[in-house]
Amino acid sequence: MAFNTEKKLKLYYSIKEVADMLDVSPSMLRFWEKEIPIIKPKTTGNNVRQYTEANIEDIKTVYNLVKVRGFKLSAARKMLRENRNNADSKARVLETLIQVREELKTMKKSLDYLE
Repeated sequence: MAFNTEKKLKLYYSIKEVADMLDVSPSMLRFWEKEIPIIKPKTTGNNVRQYTEANIEDIKTVYNLVKVRGFKLSAARKMLRENRNNADSKARVLETLIQVREELKTMKKSLDYLE
């Protein structure tokens, strides 16, 4: 049996790790948690937040609406309540485009180095 290196080994992420992923402050994540009902991380007995991959996807959707598209929190909350699937799919498309752009930048740097 071969070891699967593609599988993610981490089940939970701390608030600092999630904040670093999105380049936002932990206090912003705590604020969003109060304002947006879909963000519900698991908390331990000491009120330490533990985020799953699903929680992070929800946060990325909120990030897309608020930071990228410029929605106010009330508008983002309304959009998520009324049309969650559309908001999720747009967030995934945007994330894919950002990844492609980064890969293209890396390829361009490699090609520039060859010249």
